[in-house]
Amino acid sequence: MSNDPAVVIGIDYGTLSGRAVVVSVADGAELGTAVHEYRHGVVDRRLPATDAPLGPDWALQIPQDWRDVLRYAVPQALANAGVSPGQVIGIGTDFTACTVLPTTVDGTPLCELEDLQDRPHAYPKLWRHHAAQPQADRINALAAELGEDWLPRYGGKISSEWEYAKALQVLEEDPEVYERAQRWIEAADWIVWELCGRETRNLCTAGYKGIHQDGKRPSPEYLAKLNPGFAGFTEKLEHPLSAMGTVAGGLTARAAAWTGLPEGTPVAIGNVDAHVTNVAAQAVAPGQMLAVMGTSTCHVMNSDVLAEVPGMCGVVANGVTPGLWGYEAGQSGVGDIFAWFVGCGLPEDYYAQATSRGLSPHELLTEKAATQKVGQHGLVALDWQSGNRSVLVDHNLSGVLIGSTLATAPEDIYRALMEATAFGTRTIVEDFEKSGVTVSELVIAGGMLRNPFLLQIYADVTRRPLSTIGSEQGPALGSAIHAAVAAGAYPDVYSASKAMGKINKNVYLPDEERARSYDALYEIYTELHDHFGRGGSNALHTLRGIRNAAAS
Repeated sequence: MSNDPAVVIGIDYGTLSGRAVVVSVADGAELGTAVHEYRHGVVDRRLPATDAPLGPDWALQIPQDWRDVLRYAVPQALANAGVSPGQVIGIGTDFTACTVLPTTVDGTPLCELEDLQDRPHAYPKLWRHHAAQPQADRINALAAELGEDWLPRYGGKISSEWEYAKALQVLEEDPEVYERAQRWIEAADWIVWELCGRETRNLCTAGYKGIHQDGKRPSPEYLAKLNPGFAGFTEKLEHPLSAMGTVAGGLTARAAAWTGLPEGTPVAIGNVDAHVTNVAAQAVAPGQMLAVMGTSTCHVMNSDVLAEVPGMCGVVANGVTPGLWGYEAGQSGVGDIFAWFVGCGLPEDYYAQATSRGLSPHELLTEKAATQKVGQHGLVALDWQSGNRSVLVDHNLSGVLIGSTLATAPEDIYRALMEATAFGTRTIVEDFEKSGVTVSELVIAGGMLRNPFLLQIYADVTRRPLSTIGSEQGPALGSAIHAAVAAGAYPDVYSASKAMGKINKNVYLPDEERARSYDALYEIYTELHDHFGRGGSNALHTLRGIRNAAAS
């Protein structure tokens, strides 16, 4: 038997790329990593197989891009780590959610069938596919009318991003594709199917994205009232659910050839990218809210209290870690909003300044914004460029900026957008607190860790200490930790998190003077939030309708 130290591999499937990380089982040290960019990225304008345009708010992906992560990123990560495949005792994966796809009974994506390659609904719908908002509205209205007992577990509304709304859109817009979809499956479970050759379903995505509560899903009678053809939809989902950290199966010969790993290597049950990060950040105790901040933000926390929190994305027993209630909330746009603003174009001299100093436009705008006092720009924004996930659960909302003048500079708007995302997080935190779920600490993970100024804004706005994950690869490290548990190296995720996770405590502390100034801006944010989001004005919905009509 080899005396080489044991390692596990975590694979994080993001919006634009997949990342593989080789991790020491003993202490969580990250030995090597590799990234594979999806060749097709986000398909939101037209299908690769046709020139036919997609409608507004569509976002699809290509399954082969996900397989290619296994073929390229895993072998490269092993090479970069300098370890042999025989040292790998387990592999774990996580995925964006709800990213969901229709397949045949053996797991073949419908978009890979020759006669369906020109049908948009045959493709996986990415988490940020928001074109099912009308279906989500009907699901929510009927559930509220009938008093469905699962609705309060999702804060009173389910999202257009989730499994049922997206499936109902398929049924109503392409009934043939719906009928041919023998399985409707989260990408988190589909990639595990590709790895181990057998279908599994994880408890996490089923609970948070698939309306699975207390051992059941919405009844056929309820579904039939939405659409008679929808009555049997749950049959496309039904499968025994497995807890996170358990074994899905062993690597097949085909997957072993892709990855360069030994056939039979244990594969952990799939998981959601944000939820798997809690163990990586050692954010497993009640009161620790993990904010995974990237293109969007997902807020995940454990509690020993069950509460109905308006606008939350869900509360699931054992949904994040065993023995506790796992809560989720989120913001649909954070890094995406900053990228959108820069992508709209800056004055030429800004690009020249950035280039001459070796900075990105984001770094230059952050530097300029950081010289201002709180409120100096005279602006307040709403962070709804990609709709609102929590607490309004309305993806037909859009961004708002007030206070601009002819003297407003790009860095003013950029800072206002940063602050808007922080105000959005404060709104979520206060929602939890009002419902009796204590939030004592924010733990930050994700790409926004690279912007200390933004994180200080969050500490000041929320009036809470910010701890940070001690890894740049939070989801992948979390998946590796789950792989270690599945392989039997640790008895549970708590002990594995303690040994392999990483946290830097209280890195950012709130400043009282800045916090008081932000309180005044937050009052304006809340006024706008409630006016445009809670029925004071229908202007944003009307504008969305005008846009959609013009684009059709």
